[in-house]
Amino acid sequence: MYQCTWKRREALAPHACMNLPFRLLDNAVADRIIAAVTPLTIELALEALTSLEERDHAIAAQWRRRIERARYDVDLAERRYEAVDPHNRLVASTLEQRWNDAAQRVLELEAEFANFQRQKLRVVTAEQKHQILQLAEDFPRLWTAPTTEARDRKRMLRLLIKDITVVKGPEHKQLQLQVRWQGGATEVVELRLSANRPDVVRYPAAFIDRVRDLAREYNDDAIAALLNRDGLRSSTGKPFTNNMINWIRFKHRIPGPSRPPGTLTVNQVSARYGVSMHVVYYWIERGHISAQQRKPGMRYAITITEEADRALREWVATSSRIHHHSLTQIA
Repeated sequence: MYQCTWKRREALAPHACMNLPFRLLDNAVADRIIAAVTPLTIELALEALTSLEERDHAIAAQWRRRIERARYDVDLAERRYEAVDPHNRLVASTLEQRWNDAAQRVLELEAEFANFQRQKLRVVTAEQKHQILQLAEDFPRLWTAPTTEARDRKRMLRLLIKDITVVKGPEHKQLQLQVRWQGGATEVVELRLSANRPDVVRYPAAFIDRVRDLAREYNDDAIAALLNRDGLRSSTGKPFTNNMINWIRFKHRIPGPSRPPGTLTVNQVSARYGVSMHVVYYWIERGHISAQQRKPGMRYAITITEEADRALREWVATSSRIHHHSLTQIA
């Protein structure tokens, strides 16, 4: 619709191609035109036009006075020529030349005045002004009517807008429509483009920071529960789950809760004494080793003293019920 009026300008990348969603642009321009063409704005425009008419009429009156003065000079030159003695040929010739020059001046002024009337003189009748005001009331319906064809909208557009320049805005997914109206006024219309699918499902930085803060103390199940408790939802609108939080931490390299210095995990204790994790949990439940959890569901932080280490090694070495492998020394 706007291939004749749109201009593309990219100061930073003059050779790059900018894909423009013309349907979105069409709707933005249509909304702006409908908002601009109201009875109030038309009435103000007509008042301005009336002021211009009055100014033009004043200028036209000045032209008419100049022409009347020039015609008077022609009549005066003619009378002087007719009153001269025909035998005084030198004087007669001079007066005749003045008469011709005055007549030529009248023709030039009349031509200039006709050109002014043709190009600049503004004349709008009262009936025409009434019709224009009536059109302003009907314009939104006329523009949106299904019977109004695209070429008719183009004609209306050209009557109102001189050109539109589309430039990239200062922010991502933003366009600026630099509109130049036929009357000379200009304005900038900000337009926000729809986000791409990756942008839609991407979590904002503030949310990732919150998950990072929670991960210092809570496991994935607890983080999901806290986010759901606060009414938050995933990028696809679903409640958070353990797997979702685990994926977010993996993608953004967010570590889980850190253990206190000098403590071991269940896996590390299992490897240290060559026993299964079930045996380690048995020792924790019976109090044979000291283990702490910051929150329910979090990993154990196990502290083993030298005395407990000697006892556990002896237990593993003498027990007939524990199937153990070679012991691993872990400092």
